[in-house]
Amino acid sequence: MSMLKVENLSVHYGMIQAVRDVSFEVNEGEVVSLIGANGAGKTTILRTLSGLVRPSAGKIEFLGKEIQKLPAQKIVAGGLSQVPEGRHVFPGLTVMENLEMGAFLKKNREENQANLKKVFSRFPRLEERKNQDAATLSG
Repeated sequence: MSMLKVENLSVHYGMIQAVRDVSFEVNEGEVVSLIGANGAGKTTILRTLSGLVRPSAGKIEFLGKEIQKLPAQKIVAGGLSQVPEGRHVFPGLTVMENLEMGAFLKKNREENQANLKKVFSRFPRLEERKNQDAATLSG
């Protein structure tokens, strides 16, 4: 099943074209990397997927719904978000509390518990350290 589909995405900052005709698809269970030199448009693509930047052309579908015209908060509420690189956790909160913050907009308790089980099955070390201050994690 296609979770994310990007077709002919182009993004401009004023007269400068930062991204030109990028297309890719991410299916359920896949891990996909955006690789390129500095200035190649990786961050712009991610910001566009998140609704922080508007595309000048192209289509973005998440779970079968077009999202390229939605505001960022609706995209997040629909289940698409990103985690920036680095140690961007809520210091002073445990690993579990940080994970719960990530599910803040999702009100379905059963779905949240099922998603938490998936996270712990993929990253068992997180479950072992769920009561540890998240800021003390490394790697």
